[in-house]
Amino acid sequence: MDTTLLGHSDLSVSRICLGTMTFGEQVDEDMAHAILDHAVARGVNFIDTAEMYSVPARRETYGATEAIIGRWLASRPGMRGRIVLATKVAGPARGMDWVRNGADNLTAADIVQACDDSLKRLQTEVIDLYQIHWPNRNVPAFGAVYLDPAKDREFTSIQVQLEALATLVKAGKVRHVGLSNETPWGVGEFLRQAELHGLPRVVSVQNPYALVNRIADNGLDETLLRTGVSLLAYSPLAFGALTGKYDERGFDADQPTLGRLARFDSMRKQRWARPETLAAARRYNALAREHGLTPTRLALAFCYTSWRVASTIIGVTTLAQLDDNIDAWGTPLSAELLAAIDKIRWEIRDPAQ
Repeated sequence: MDTTLLGHSDLSVSRICLGTMTFGEQVDEDMAHAILDHAVARGVNFIDTAEMYSVPARRETYGATEAIIGRWLASRPGMRGRIVLATKVAGPARGMDWVRNGADNLTAADIVQACDDSLKRLQTEVIDLYQIHWPNRNVPAFGAVYLDPAKDREFTSIQVQLEALATLVKAGKVRHVGLSNETPWGVGEFLRQAELHGLPRVVSVQNPYALVNRIADNGLDETLLRTGVSLLAYSPLAFGALTGKYDERGFDADQPTLGRLARFDSMRKQRWARPETLAAARRYNALAREHGLTPTRLALAFCYTSWRVASTIIGVTTLAQLDDNIDAWGTPLSAELLAAIDKIRWEIRDPAQ
């Protein structure tokens, strides 16, 4: 497995990252540990999680994924030194009243406490990459398209957020810091405040990047290129829409074995389950078959081969899926196929934005 350095850090990570949001909901602990073991055996050294996981987020499973990973690490002496471990502090609660009592502001004290709690669940002394899961300020995110200035409010400033992260770095609890679901302006402001005040420089941004959501191609990519910040691409398979498994019947709730978009009502309200997203996915999936590829392989190869992406985050529920995703590494995409992909995008743009 190829590796790369994240941003200006010393973190050498595999170009495929194992996402773990399914652990504790769709994936039980035994299977989660088997997936972790097999991923490492296949050369994946980069593991990503978050305090709010598993997904769909529920009070009963808050922190469950980190706890599963922590027990895996505790039961495998020496494993911690072999992996790069990333997790995230949740931003404003977004209706999750079990996260900091539903607070609509992420304070410096919250960041420090959340990190301490994650360290305990993960059973480790240090987090290699600690990320802010989504912006603390008012931004369009998770399917929202437009910024609404009327929703602006008081929030902990970016400088103060960085100062809290600096406290964690100085204490040896965090090695490097990153962002997630961030905008070009947000990345630039985090970098500006870090330079102005001698605070930790973000090394990565974890944002969606998939055939049905390429908004990173329209401004964020230049920001990251010019500043040396790495993109971690999440949902490359669009929650399964780009595997082809929903092509025939869509996201009908009576076929729950297919995955999250069919199994969970809350998931069907997200951008990945929009009718426009499914229509676009069907076109890309058909294109893959026309070129002798599975839909999964085309969607993953698109991310794997993009100059924009440092590491692609995959999420699986079985060992077979894990092997299939890893085996897609190294799949070349011809200039003709890339042109056909861009032609579809020109017509439909980014329905899962």
